[in-house]
This record gives sequence, structure tokens and C-alpha cells, in this order.
Amino acid sequence: MRGPKEEHAGVRIAHQRKLAGLTQRGLAARLPYSYSLLRQVEEGRKNASPDLISAVARLLRIDVTVLTGQPYVNELQQDKLAALIRPIRESLDLYDLEDGLEGRPVSDPGDRRGTGTGTDLDSCPGSGPAGGPAGGARDGTGGGPAGRLTGGRGELRGGGATERERTPAELAAQADDLCRMVRATQLSKAAHVLPSFIAEVTTAAHRTPSTELWQTLGSAYRTAHDIATKLGFYDLATIALDRLGWAAERGSDPLLAAVRQYMRALAYFREGEHTIGLRLIEAGHKAVSRTDADAREARETLAVRGQLHLGASVIAARAHDADAVAAHLREAALYAGRTGEAGRVHWLSFGPANVAVHEVSAQVEMRRYGAALERSRTVRLPNGWPMSRRAHFYVDRARAEMETGRCDAALESVMAARKLAPEQTRYHPGARETINGLVAQRRRTPDTLDNLAAWLGL
Repeated sequence: MRGPKEEHAGVRIAHQRKLAGLTQRGLAARLPYSYSLLRQVEEGRKNASPDLISAVARLLRIDVTVLTGQPYVNELQQDKLAALIRPIRESLDLYDLEDGLEGRPVSDPGDRRGTGTGTDLDSCPGSGPAGGPAGGARDGTGGGPAGRLTGGRGELRGGGATERERTPAELAAQADDLCRMVRATQLSKAAHVLPSFIAEVTTAAHRTPSTELWQTLGSAYRTAHDIATKLGFYDLATIALDRLGWAAERGSDPLLAAVRQYMRALAYFREGEHTIGLRLIEAGHKAVSRTDADAREARETLAVRGQLHLGASVIAARAHDADAVAAHLREAALYAGRTGEAGRVHWLSFGPANVAVHEVSAQVEMRRYGAALERSRTVRLPNGWPMSRRAHFYVDRARAEMETGRCDAALESVMAARKLAPEQTRYHPGARETINGLVAQRRRTPDTLDNLAAWLGL
């Protein structure tokens, strides 16, 4: 059992409830949850599910992060990630200045911390709609023709400090590598390089605007969104999506605009705003319909449409609309049957595997934990599938296992997620609440569980 002073979502719910002047019965009467469940959550004897957290936040008119405790500042400081957020924020803020970051120090182009040299990097599309620029690196060795990912403007050549402006194709290749790093959950590496790269592409796009450069800048903004989301800085993620929309408009890229609406919908999903989320999904479909007639049946277009349906499926699941869930999953499966595994299209990992994983997620969101476990046993993740998506699947499975009393299996699933994506799992609120729940359910915790809870900062 947890100690009485340990911090978890239930403690935060109780604190905010008291600030609002509500009793446990008073709050429960306004929620679609029982008084008994709320009491057990506040006392730490039951896990606080994401839908319960979002429902309480919406009722009390506070942000979900107030209840999840994000961002987890102590852990971010320990991992030396907190200091990487401000430069990203500044690079997004100065989007409209051609030379907004000139005169400021940038990452050392020779700093190998920012290179994509790992052989386990997940395949990821380039910044263009077709999934990659001509001449871009595809072997995980880094961007540009030399296979190197630089952290600042230009590159150092020979023994001096000679700089040259990189070509649009080289910049697009680096955007591709940054995306690949995030999919491999190498968040700190990507975060080190990203601010100066955004500054470089911003300058290039303002000076010599082109569709390719605006798409590349949109790719960089998407990476900023992904890093901010995974580390719990949702306000920064929202700013990044605004910048993504700005770049998509200038690049006249309807698919990039649709991806932005999909990401916005997921942000409202986290807050429990189902109606707004589904409206944004519909806005994404409208953006896709603005593609040229000869591109509407292209694989890239079909993949984006399919992913929009997957987003709608989990939003509908949080609203417990089983019929809508089934309908969206059917539509997504039809598109996946036409595209196959299309993981290189706009960084969405769309395809039959993602449809199957979303089926599991939807069952978990509807609290049909037995059905989620049964479906999870039939899921086969393809070789090369992104580590970030694999780890997310294991976190969902762990929640279903914990809720059905399979505590040992749940612990193994969280450990698998940690092994695949340590940085992502450490800051994943679902993983933290699952471990909290496991601790609460056991009078004596095994050393592995104690160690994992300590690693998460619990």
C-alpha cells in the first residue's frame, strides 16, 4: 500500500476538490463515477484512469496537468532535459523574424550528440508529402549528402570555420533525421539540435521561400510538438501546432494541415473535450479534400485519412460511444488495406499494425479491459515499427493487465516499455499511474517494482 503522504493523481484530485469547496460525495454526484470509486482513488487504493482525470479537470475547470503533475520537473532536471525546453520555446516564438536567433550561440555542428548514427532508428518520412526529399539519407546515418546531422547553420569544413548555406534537400534530410530520432525516443538528442535547426530553416524559408522549405519547417515544428508532448509541456506543444499550421499554409500543403488538425484533436482528447476533438478530426478531413484531384487516391492521402479515423476512434472511445469506435476502426482498416504499412507518410506509422494497436487502446479507453487483453494477444508489430509506438502499446497493455488483476504481467509490460523507450516511458503519465496502481494493490512490492517506481520518481 502507498504511504499517506505519497503524491499521486488521487492526492491531487482531493486537493483540488477541497479548493473548489466540494466534498467527495459532492464531486462524485457531478461525475459519471461512483462515490466509492472516487474515495478509493483519492486514498490511493484505486488507479486514477485518464478519463476520470480528464472528467475531474473539466468539471473543476483546471488543466489536466494539474492532476497528473506534469511536467515532472524533478525528473527532467535529473535527466538534464529541463534546460532544453527554453531554447525550443524561443525558436518557436521568433518564427516571424528572418534572423531572429542570429548572434546567439548555436549547437556545435561537430557535436555528435545531435547525430542520427544509431542503427535502431525507426524509419520516418521526410518533410514532403511523398515521404522524403530527393537525396535524403535513409540509412539512419544522418542528414545531408555526407550522412551527417549538424546542429547549427552550415557545416565546418577543413580546419577552419568556413560556413556555407545548406540546400533545401540537405535541410529536409536533417528534418527527416530529427523525426527519426523522436520515433526512436532519443528525445534529448533531438532537443539539443532542434532550436538552431528551426532558426536555420526559418531564415532560409524567409529569404528564399519555397514549398519544400515551408514543408521542412513544418516538419521541425512537428518535432517540437512531439518532444514537448512527450515531456509534458502541453502549452509548448500547442504553440508548436500553431506554427505548424502557419508553415502548412505558406507551403500550400493540405496534408500537413490535416495532420495538424489530427494533433490538435488529440490535445483535446487528453482534456476530455470529445466534441471539440471530433470537430477537429472533421476539419482534418476537409483539409485533405483540398488536395489536387490527381492526389486524392494517392497512398499519402489515404494514409492521412486513415489516421484521422484512428484518432476519431480513441476520442469516441473516451466518450464511450462503441458504435462510433467500431465505425471509425472499420474505415481505418479499409484505408490500411489499400496503403499497407505506410509508416513513412507524415510520421504517422499508419497501416494495419496501427489499426490493431488502436483497437486495443479503444477497448482500454472504454474500460473493456478483458477485451483489450484478448485483442492485444493477436497484435503483431512489424519489424522496424517505431519504438515510440511499440512502447505506447505496452503501456496500454499494462493498464489492461493491472485492471484485470494480472499484476506480474502488468509489471513486465511496463518494463518492456522502459526497455524500448526509457525517456518516453519515464515521462508517460499512463506508465506512472499504472505503477502507482500496482504499488497500491500490493502489500509487499517486489524489488523490480520498487526500483521501477523509484526510477519514475514515485
